[in-house]
Amino acid sequence: MVGSTTLRAAGADATAWGLAQTNPLAQFQGITREEVVDTVIGYVATVATFVLAFLVVYLLGSRVVAPLVRRVLSSRGFDETVESLGESIVNAAVVFAAVAVAFTVSGFGAFLTAFATFGSALALAVGFAAQDLIGNFVAGIFILKDKPFEVGDWIEWSDGEGIVRDIDLRVTRVQTFDNEQITVPNSDLATDAIVNPVAYRTLRGKFTFGIGYDDDIAHARECILEEARGVDDILDDPGPSIRVTELGDSAVGLQARYWIEDPTRGDYVGARSELVAAVKERFDAEGIDMPYVHRQLTGDVTVVDGPAEEPARPDGGE
Repeated sequence: MVGSTTLRAAGADATAWGLAQTNPLAQFQGITREEVVDTVIGYVATVATFVLAFLVVYLLGSRVVAPLVRRVLSSRGFDETVESLGESIVNAAVVFAAVAVAFTVSGFGAFLTAFATFGSALALAVGFAAQDLIGNFVAGIFILKDKPFEVGDWIEWSDGEGIVRDIDLRVTRVQTFDNEQITVPNSDLATDAIVNPVAYRTLRGKFTFGIGYDDDIAHARECILEEARGVDDILDDPGPSIRVTELGDSAVGLQARYWIEDPTRGDYVGARSELVAAVKERFDAEGIDMPYVHRQLTGDVTVVDGPAEEPARPDGGE
């Protein structure tokens, strides 16, 4: 009797299990309508909380924080490129903060913690891999802020010189005077000494003329000044001046100093070339010598017919 009862119970369980396999909804048959409604309402409330928290933080950041950062950068004299970059970084941070707050308010703090851990490890790896690139970006920001040079300026640095054509956050593009383009990493320019000859309204040029020791210094100085005053690009105020700068091996050095206005590389080289040519012709007409360096060798030279004899060794060997 007991055995038959046990068999009937086992058969009933097997039948129920078979029905559950053939009917996937069988497992939900014991759930009431109220429980289903509560579950759906809970999911909807969670999603609504997430969306509401995200929108509040995002709108607050994008409408208040980002414009405020841009105004602060503008008030401190940063370039438009830096202002745009700062606003973009703030917007990205606002999105990240909005997602983080939304996950936290919605009750997914554990997921956010795991995501933050993964993000920190990823940021560390990217930082090590792109440290040179990041360094160039930081240098570009300082170049745009400090403005040691601007687009169109003629600059010189340890590895070259040329006209600045474009300043980016990562690189600066320079056109050489041979019409070549050099792409210079901003970190190189930020850590090197930069000469900007056109940073101010005027630029002084110099050139040293050599005259003979027998020539009249005062007369040669007056000839140089007259020719300098005749060059259109050389300013009258401040006017050109002449200084005796050296007593060389074969010449007395007279250095002409002159100023040009709103200088460019072409103006600077052109004014110097015109001055040198004019002074050379004037010295020739005035009979002023422009000596060049020469060497005179003295001594005796002995010509020997046939091969020279080797000197005898001190020990008498051959």
